[in-house]
Amino acid sequence: MRSLLPSALRVALATSLLVSTGCDGDIGADNDDNAGGGGSGMFTTGAGASGAGNGSGPGSTGSGPGGNPMLGNCTVFPSDNAWNTPVDGYPLHPSSDSFIDTIGRDDTLHPDFGTEYEGAPIGIPYVLVTASQADVPVDFVAYGDESDPGPYPAPLDAPVEGGPDGDGDRHVLVIDTDECVLYEMYRAFPQGGGWEADCGATWDLKINDTRPAEWTSADAAGLPVFPGLVRRDEVVDKGVIDHALRFTVSQSQAGYILPATHYASSSDDPNDAPMGLRLRMKAGYDCSGYSSEVQVICTALKKYGMIVADNGSNWYISGAPDPGWDDDALGDMGDIPGDAFEVVDTGPIQSY
Repeated sequence: MRSLLPSALRVALATSLLVSTGCDGDIGADNDDNAGGGGSGMFTTGAGASGAGNGSGPGSTGSGPGGNPMLGNCTVFPSDNAWNTPVDGYPLHPSSDSFIDTIGRDDTLHPDFGTEYEGAPIGIPYVLVTASQADVPVDFVAYGDESDPGPYPAPLDAPVEGGPDGDGDRHVLVIDTDECVLYEMYRAFPQGGGWEADCGATWDLKINDTRPAEWTSADAAGLPVFPGLVRRDEVVDKGVIDHALRFTVSQSQAGYILPATHYASSSDDPNDAPMGLRLRMKAGYDCSGYSSEVQVICTALKKYGMIVADNGSNWYISGAPDPGWDDDALGDMGDIPGDAFEVVDTGPIQSY
């Protein structure tokens, strides 16, 4: 592991800890607690009840029959889920140029993941558990009425974003590979025999599970975090990412596009990106001069694109930390400008 990182990664870590908002990111917005139905978009977004389960231990990753990501025997949502849906053939959004201009046409991508910096892992970690993992209580202190209640099968030593002493978003992600349920917490701290967190959400990975309309999650958009992470096993071991990626913008509008269910802004500027906005890399953008890792990421961005999931720094793409990442190779992402992207039309902007 390196003790010094490329400048893009150093800035990514420092800035994301300061400005990323997570599920308490209602910047000037009312956090309505009432669930309700939403309009339909172009993606399959059928709601389903989250399952419960417990477990512990590692699990393998790979691709399912339809190409969608796998964890052990679990698909990471069905192949027709929004995260797993190719958008290379989707129509251009009529406001594409305005959205790209606002996010920053001349600004560049930043990998918000890597090895470590000053002892803290760079990125959002996760842990796989199986049936032997005990459930523990979770106390939700900020958004309990929009959180899926515990207990969660979250080990008390589960990895925390930013490390044990991190003071940022402190996401904790747990995937039960027996029950195929994803558990996510925001601002999570181990307390006694359980956890205290601002909010939490559970996701049944076997179905197109969504939050109720107007509900947040461990992300400001009301989306799951894990499906949008860049993972080393996909990039390096498999050489293919079979899903869209998660990224942040510094200024969003008070609106969302399904399957997002929540926004974190009071802005009525139509040029600000709504939560759930889907971007793709332009088909003609040349990535051949970049590292092999970044070429894999480019291919995914051209096929699946990336989704606005939270307020943070512009063009910061999320991933999971891993001591095996080559931080210098990932630094090639810092040469990719916003102008390499366009916005695709996946449905209407909704508000509440």
